[in-house]
Amino acid sequence: MLEKIKKFFSKEIKEIGDLKNLEQLRVKYLGRKSELTQILRSLKNFSIEKRRKIGPQAQKLKKEIEIILTKKLKELKAKNSKLKVDIDITRPGEKIKLGHIHPLTKIEEEIRQIFLSMNFSVVEGPEVENEHYNFDALNIPPNHPARDMWDTFWLKTQTNTDYTQIDTEGLYKSVSSQYKSMLLRTHTSPVQIRYMETHNPPFQIIVPGRVFRYEAIDASHEINFYQLEGLIVGENVSLANFKSVIEEFFRKLFGNKIEFRFRPSYFPFVEPGLEVDIKLGKDWLEIMGAGMVHRKVFDAVRYNPNEVRGIAFGVGIDRLAMIKYNIPDIRLFYNGDLRFIKQF
Repeated sequence: MLEKIKKFFSKEIKEIGDLKNLEQLRVKYLGRKSELTQILRSLKNFSIEKRRKIGPQAQKLKKEIEIILTKKLKELKAKNSKLKVDIDITRPGEKIKLGHIHPLTKIEEEIRQIFLSMNFSVVEGPEVENEHYNFDALNIPPNHPARDMWDTFWLKTQTNTDYTQIDTEGLYKSVSSQYKSMLLRTHTSPVQIRYMETHNPPFQIIVPGRVFRYEAIDASHEINFYQLEGLIVGENVSLANFKSVIEEFFRKLFGNKIEFRFRPSYFPFVEPGLEVDIKLGKDWLEIMGAGMVHRKVFDAVRYNPNEVRGIAFGVGIDRLAMIKYNIPDIRLFYNGDLRFIKQF
């Protein structure tokens, strides 16, 4: 019986010319109702001697048929792939769906490139900060009323054991007990202190990054958002340098049809301090805080305030994106709605 099955299969496989007939042949010889399958299922009814003789032969034949069928399948597929296929060249193609860059990422990259073109360096720092870098070294000591300007997320920490944190070079270092109060940074200004501790002037840097404020969320406020901090330190730095840099930056970002207005203001880490307003249409918009670096900030990093001077400035990246892309609600940046993201 097995020889008969093998003979007929060898003959029929040569006549197969398409995949449909090949599948029918496979079912005929290996399917549940095939003669070979019935022989294998009936082995339990045979004597031990007959099973030892027929069983291995049947399994061998089944394996041979499977190998031949697989080889034939590959041959037919290769043959079909070489056949000429009629293509309707007038039929519209399917649009490939691509990913979209988030508007905050897009504008941050544009901002980086503008400042890099003006010879600034880009610096980053940790989002989890200690009280020293976030407040004390920036001339905002404990119980200072200016701390009310920043609604802070304070973190619970162990007070009786040492801990480590990442410094500006990406290395872990021990922090003394006076810096135990940990928080989510409320601005990117702490990176200024970290950078000045390990670098000597002259230099000019920007610090883009995420910051956190404990406040009510609405169309213009979020608990986390992005800021850009700038710092220029050298021997002969003045507000004239700041005015030149900032006007060039905003013109490259928003175009030449822009007006500027500089107003006196107060920030504890600069003296004098000022606000920058811009006018793109009918209304003036408050856009940036800035000023000359306070002497006490230089004292904190062991710079001689009689030998160097500095300019610090800060701007909200989210606010710049809202103005540039005409976005009415800051919450759109963070709700994960792809309909919003796909517009960019």
